[in-house]
Amino acid sequence: MSHQRIPKRRTALAAGGVLALGAAAILLPHAGASQDGVSQGAATAPRTLGATDAPGLAARLAGQLGDAFAGSYYDSAGRRLVVNVVPDGDGTAAERAKRAGAVVREVDNSMTELDAGTRTLTAEAAVPGTSWAVDPRTNKILVTADSTVTGDRWNRLESTVRGLGPGLATIRKSQGTFRTFASGGDAIFAGGSRCSLGFNVTAGDGTPAFLTAGHCGVAAEQWSDTQGGQPIATVDQAVFPGAGDFALVRYDDPATVAPSEVDLGEATLAISQAAQAAVGQEVFRMGSTTGLADGQVLGLNATVNYPEGTVTGLIQTDVCAEPGDSGGAMFTRDGLAIGLTSGGSGDCTSGGETFFQPVTTALEAVGATLGDAGGEQAGGEQAPGAGGEAGAGQEPGGDGTGDRAGGAKTGAGRDPGAGTGQDSGPAGTH
Repeated sequence: MSHQRIPKRRTALAAGGVLALGAAAILLPHAGASQDGVSQGAATAPRTLGATDAPGLAARLAGQLGDAFAGSYYDSAGRRLVVNVVPDGDGTAAERAKRAGAVVREVDNSMTELDAGTRTLTAEAAVPGTSWAVDPRTNKILVTADSTVTGDRWNRLESTVRGLGPGLATIRKSQGTFRTFASGGDAIFAGGSRCSLGFNVTAGDGTPAFLTAGHCGVAAEQWSDTQGGQPIATVDQAVFPGAGDFALVRYDDPATVAPSEVDLGEATLAISQAAQAAVGQEVFRMGSTTGLADGQVLGLNATVNYPEGTVTGLIQTDVCAEPGDSGGAMFTRDGLAIGLTSGGSGDCTSGGETFFQPVTTALEAVGATLGDAGGEQAGGEQAPGAGGEAGAGQEPGGDGTGDRAGGAKTGAGRDPGAGTGQDSGPAGTH
């Protein structure tokens, strides 16, 4: 398929130095990105970890520390996992976390208290234009209200936060408006709707398909790779709003070649597998309107109250996005698929917040695999380069996300130009 390029801004990726967007080197993994586990009797010096190794260690410690575990985040500068621990009296939990190689930080709020607080917010303050997620770096719930939350709605939100008790949550105002983003760029089209392909996948029956935003999937059933063109794919499953924002769209031609890569404009990035996000992790987003953008993960399991309804289980980031980026890919520099653009506020001039659907959750829900049919299931490890790759957007420059005319959209994206680049067909990222 041919792809229109809309040159805007390109974000340089750093890997020991500043690299130009077009250079293939920008996507090379960091040398020595991670180290394997430490022995039980190892000293308490923190382990050096790659960002993609941090979620695994965090999950293990969450199970081992029980109620003493109060969240974790990745320190990208020191390449360390920081684990919050509620003092347990004898220091057993802290010592266990140190032996595992984590940096330990004692905090006041337990995960039980933080989770209870988010449930209260959902029950009492789920008004459009608000979001919340636990921020492990502050050990509090970060509540965000967009510019539409005023008057009685603001009073309701503020009162609910105050009722949680001191030190459990903070509120911040966003200048923009939470919405799903849909509009121009390298994209997929359906009538008046325009979205971006996220990642090519293999459906449970072995046929080629792709993932995109759920709000795109509920907007139209059939999608084309050109505006006004013949449909090339049909929505199989879509979730929005509710427990996620994702859709599985099957290519109509079962012989479609759908490689797992993201087109960065002047290079492509191979997508090897899906991975979970870690707070503090560096990520990249490719969008059809704004192209390549980078930023950091701010929170996990975020709840966002869009005008269309509440969506849970999202990744909160400071990556910018604009209309037209919906459904696009979020990924790491070493080719791991992390998320699909859902929505947010702001733009790529003033900044803002953007929320993403975790790819691992979407794959599991729809029964698809990233890569060819021989690869592992959602979120599982796959050998780099395995099979049919997720085409739309994994590395910087990967996919554009899309928009829908009139629908609530997600903002993702930064550089136009790194759109998906496969000609002839659905095989590339969009």
